[in-house]
This record gives sequence, structure tokens and C-alpha cells, in this order.
Amino acid sequence: MSSALTGLFRHPIVQAPMAGGVSVPRLAAAVSEAGGLGFLAAGYKTADGLYQEIKQLRGLTGLPFGVNLFMPQPEYADPAAVEVYAHQLAGEATWYETELGDPDSGRDDGYDAKLAVLLDNPVPAASFHFGIPSSETLESLRRAGTFTLVTATTPEEALAVQYAGADAVIAQGVEAGGHQGTHRDLPEQDGSGLGLLSLVAQIRETVTIPIVAAGGIMRGSQIAAVLAAGASAAQLGTAFLATHESGAHDVHKQALTNPLYVRTELTRAFSGRPARGLVNRFLREHGPYAPAAYPEVHHLTAPLRKAAAKAKDPQGMALWAGQGHRMARELPAGQLVEILAAELDAARTALSGTGDLR
Repeated sequence: MSSALTGLFRHPIVQAPMAGGVSVPRLAAAVSEAGGLGFLAAGYKTADGLYQEIKQLRGLTGLPFGVNLFMPQPEYADPAAVEVYAHQLAGEATWYETELGDPDSGRDDGYDAKLAVLLDNPVPAASFHFGIPSSETLESLRRAGTFTLVTATTPEEALAVQYAGADAVIAQGVEAGGHQGTHRDLPEQDGSGLGLLSLVAQIRETVTIPIVAAGGIMRGSQIAAVLAAGASAAQLGTAFLATHESGAHDVHKQALTNPLYVRTELTRAFSGRPARGLVNRFLREHGPYAPAAYPEVHHLTAPLRKAAAKAKDPQGMALWAGQGHRMARELPAGQLVEILAAELDAARTALSGTGDLR
């Protein structure tokens, strides 16, 4: 099974699927062409939009790539709490001269239709966030020739991933930028996530399927560390956010290394689910009051985020970023893969005792 995973790339480097227009076909293609594994993010797209991006990506590379889907979410949000939060955001709507979004715009992100796209037009790899697909779905994808991966944030979640029949687990540490892929959104567990190295080691002792480590990885030496801890590959998101091919807004890219943003924080302010981003005005003012309500809050704030981006105002944008954001390098994605691979080789040589440890 591990060889099935490593057969998808030359270098154990996976480009994280970043939703919201970041993980575009040109980024995934550049990563795959350089020897990594590029990924498209299906989140917040229509099924037809996903199909067109897959078609475009296939026109850019003949090498393996992956597609990530968000799992449908159960209905447990308190409508009254969402309404209160909407009132709190009224000033933001006035400031950005826009209306708040409809919190009841849909809960499943078009999951069934997007899954049908992947079954009708099989891709080399598919990953899932916010939960576990059914065993039947995973088996159907396997029969179609697709390697399946599912995010887990605890050893218990990883065991459930293996039990369901996924081919590999993505171990997401609390350092990761963007949304935490917890299978159940429990507010009482906010801030209790495990660091990546500890998580990988614990999952390695819990499951037998391959592990892809994700969370705050920005250098080849860190890739070497997670491989030594038991992972078969590393998944990097923030590191690819600043690359030339990334679809991220220029304001977002610049903020990663802007000394104004000294830290990141997990917040529900933008989506109603814990997600790590650069601490800006919106996060500071609204994070303490945001309810556990995904995707209701995501829909509610979507027009605000869009208006802030149009105004090039980083203080109102969701500046998703991992804890290593200050180490971001503005390079072509293919060149970044090559540099990471060289750093990984150097770290492995040093660890083997045959290199210069200075």
C-alpha cells in the first residue's frame, strides 16, 4: 500500500488542496511536473467547475494528481446563535457596502455530484476533509483506480479512517493553516489539537496504512523529520500559497511575510469551524463571539470576504496560514519542489552521519 502511494510521485511532497481559488490547475500541474503530487480543491466549486478544472489540469500534465472533497456536514448549528452573529457583523456589511450572505445556502457542498465526477472521470488520487466517506464510496473509488486519503487529527480518527477502508491517512497537526479536518466539530475541544510530530508518531503506532503528514511544514528538513517519525510523505499548503502559480490573492501572499502579522490563531470567525489564519482585525474582533456553525458562518461572511479582497483590505480577509508562514518563499512552484527535495536529501545525509552537521 505504501508503494501505491509513493508511486504517485518522485519526491514525497504533496501540495495541499487549498479551497477558495488557491489550488488552481496551473499550481497542481507545476507541482506534479516537478516530481511532487499536485492537488485540486473541489471545496466551494460546482461539480461542473470541478470537471472543467480536472480537464484543464489533464491538459497541463500527464503525471498523477489528486482532488480533494469536503464531506457533507451534519445539522447541529444553533440558528439563534447564527442570527446573533449576523447582527454582530452588520457593521462589517455597512463598512464594505455589501449584504451578508444567506447562512442556509447549502450544507453538502455538492458532494454527491462531485463524487460522481470522480467516479465517471477517475483521477489518480482523491482525499477527503471534515469526515470519512462510506466504505462503499472508498471501494468504488478503489475499483476506479483512485488512491484514497482521508484527513485525521487524532489517532482515534486515524483508526476510523483505516477501518472504513481508505488507502492512507493524512495526519493533520494543529500547526496547519486553514481548516482543521476534525471528523466532528466539538467546541469543547477547541485548542486541544496535537502537534504534528507527536500526532504522526501516535498514528504510526495505531494504524498500518501509510501516513501523509501535514501541518506547518515549510522546509525539506521538516519533511525529513516527519518521514523519520513514520510518515511516507509530507503535505504542504502554506509553503505553496506564496508561489507564482498559486491562485491566492496577492494581498494574501504578501501578508505571509509581512512583519505586521506576527502570529496565527485558530478561529471560527470566518466559517464557524476552527481554521488557522493570520491574526487580523476581523479575527480579533469577531473570533471570540463566532458560533460553532459550519457552513452557515462561511456562507454568512462570504460577501464580506469577497468585498475585502476586492478592496485589497487584508484586515477583512480570511488570511489562512500555518504556523510556519514567515518561512514562505515566493518562487515558481516547480522550483520550490526542487529546493525542498534538495533540502530533504541534505537532511537525510546529515542524519545518516555522513554529512556536515553544522
